[in-house]
Amino acid sequence: MTRTGPREMASVARVLASGRLGRYSTRGQSRTERFEATTAGFLDSPHTLAVSSGTAALMCALVGVGVGPGDEVLVPAYTWVSTAAAALALGAVPVLVEVDESLTLDPDDMKTKITGATRAVVPVHMLNLVCDMDAITALAAEHGIAVVEDACQAFGVRYRGRRVGTIGNAGAFSFSQSKNISAGEGGLLATADERVAVRAGMFHDVGSYTRPGWVRTDERLFVGMNLKMSELASSVLLPQVRRLDAELDRLAARRRAAIEELTAEPSLRVSPHHAPEDAVALTVTFDDPSDAERFSRLRGAHRLIDTGRHVHLNWESVRGGRTFSDRFDPYLWARRAENTAGPDSCPATVDILARTCRVRLRADLPVTATRILARRLAGYR
Repeated sequence: MTRTGPREMASVARVLASGRLGRYSTRGQSRTERFEATTAGFLDSPHTLAVSSGTAALMCALVGVGVGPGDEVLVPAYTWVSTAAAALALGAVPVLVEVDESLTLDPDDMKTKITGATRAVVPVHMLNLVCDMDAITALAAEHGIAVVEDACQAFGVRYRGRRVGTIGNAGAFSFSQSKNISAGEGGLLATADERVAVRAGMFHDVGSYTRPGWVRTDERLFVGMNLKMSELASSVLLPQVRRLDAELDRLAARRRAAIEELTAEPSLRVSPHHAPEDAVALTVTFDDPSDAERFSRLRGAHRLIDTGRHVHLNWESVRGGRTFSDRFDPYLWARRAENTAGPDSCPATVDILARTCRVRLRADLPVTATRILARRLAGYR
């Protein structure tokens, strides 16, 4: 969906001309600070933190809510591997949870996976599709676990009027090449919790305590990393934030038009959505995987099991339980053997992905053209 143009070029040119490419090498307000202020207003979030990637945002968010070695973190079996990898990088163990036909974390299966070691759950808003956040946050509150939203693929999208990534204790966003807005790489954390913000800030910048304007709290200082966003990335992203809502509105209109055409075919079933009034993405679910495979051969459709890299069966490093050193093995802390991402851990997810296809929507494609493509898809038989 991302399109860069003259505004982005001009914004980058100003940074290059200044010769100051780092956040803390600028005079006055940096572009990164401006980006954080702009996204805080856009998301209606008291605290935002610009970082180097969506993975960095997930790690900062998990650190912010207190996840560490020995903790279990619930993650869906359909997501990019970073959702699980971020927990492993902190010494925690990812526990796989099924997704339902909405393609998001199944609250019923989540309930069965909670143990005394569970510290957080990471619902993922895949493909601009939103999780059942009411059910997930209620269940998390009942068991005293934190909610870290992985909204890396859904920046700007709403769930019942609220921006995803601002509903749980913290949210993570990505700005890599394929995301709603992009700088090639980059990420953002959002939270309403000051303690989470302070902890995430310390973790993302090993020298945070030396920075101008650093506000000390009663949070104990700890050693962090270097996960900061550059001024160049911020300058590319700023103009895109300002026009994103218009892009999302166009996607919503094209979704409505496509559904009108697709539902003319009785065998096509639009997948359930947890906030249809805010929906900007579209998937269809079949009873038979062979129908989904046949549908996916047409232009504008893609069967999700064929994505490969987003299916837990293909997370080779996680499935192998390997980290950078045998002496750093979070799985040694695991309380249950089924915590590992084995091939039989989430069969319902595999079945759903084999029967579900994404219908690609383009904001720049006229509604009339969207209808024509959807009509062709409806004739897949």
